[in-house]
Amino acid sequence: MAKSDSFFIRAQVNYDNAGTYAQAEIDLGSFVNLGVSKSTLLRIHKLSPQYFDVQGTFIPRATGNSKYANVAWQLTTQSQTEIVTADDKSVVSAGGLLSCTDGSGIIQCQDAVTSPSPEDWRNGYLVGVDTLYLAMDGNTDWVSGFSMNIVLECTLETATQASATALALSQQ
Repeated sequence: MAKSDSFFIRAQVNYDNAGTYAQAEIDLGSFVNLGVSKSTLLRIHKLSPQYFDVQGTFIPRATGNSKYANVAWQLTTQSQTEIVTADDKSVVSAGGLLSCTDGSGIIQCQDAVTSPSPEDWRNGYLVGVDTLYLAMDGNTDWVSGFSMNIVLECTLETATQASATALALSQQ
């Protein structure tokens, strides 16, 4: 498979702190092409998450009355209505954010990119669908709503129509 130079795709999902599932689409239609004779696929090599609350604070905070606040996130090849586990064939990557406090400020904040993650695999994660879905869900113990931004380091690869179609079907 021929490979391109690496490039970056950025995406954002907004969590409203209401304890409801939030999802954003990432359009890959200009990258992934399942053509008749040859196809173009997207390979994700690295995913880097970043969090900002509505005040622009880099790390969202738990409320003073709460012992902890948590949120889970996922990047999938299919639209979902809730956070799914890694045994779901659509999961590309998943992780979470936990903020703990004693009421006087942040005691501990932990960002965990859990398996699977594209950089866990020797060759990254090959994508054969034209849309990815970035989603978050968690409890309501955050000071405010916040946004999660991701940066994906990617390359493009050519493949035969048969192998690209098989990959796309396995991710739907």
